[in-house]
Amino acid sequence: MAIVVGGMLLLTCRVRSERVYAQIDWSLLLMFARLFVIVAGAERSLLSGDVVAAVGCLRLDHIPALTALTAVLSNLVSNILPVLVLRPFIDGLSDPQRAWLVVAIASTLAGNLTVLGSIANLIVVQRAAASGVAIGYGITAASACR
Repeated sequence: MAIVVGGMLLLTCRVRSERVYAQIDWSLLLMFARLFVIVAGAERSLLSGDVVAAVGCLRLDHIPALTALTAVLSNLVSNILPVLVLRPFIDGLSDPQRAWLVVAIASTLAGNLTVLGSIANLIVVQRAAASGVAIGYGITAASACR
């Protein structure tokens, strides 16, 4: 919807195109594009049958194990990548619907633990830095309690 409305505004000349293009965060769009290219490459090259079998030994059918793995991965590489990379493992579980709910909850909550846990956190840090506010890479919940 936003693209349609933006396109209509550009076509009706109510908003100058230079102004619209100046508001686009091109580095953020490029980061998202690179993120999905990396995920696709990782799925093809790293997730072989042997890796899937080895991860099967982690007993991902158990909620604590799946939650811990999702939380750790979400804070290492942001919360989008683990959700995409865990797909082949979750599809083979006995209750994939429950597993997807666990992954959704764990990755969302884990995204709030550190700055690297979510791309939204990185955007906030970038915008804050542009305004002269420095935010560290520690646990954000502890920082909020000060």
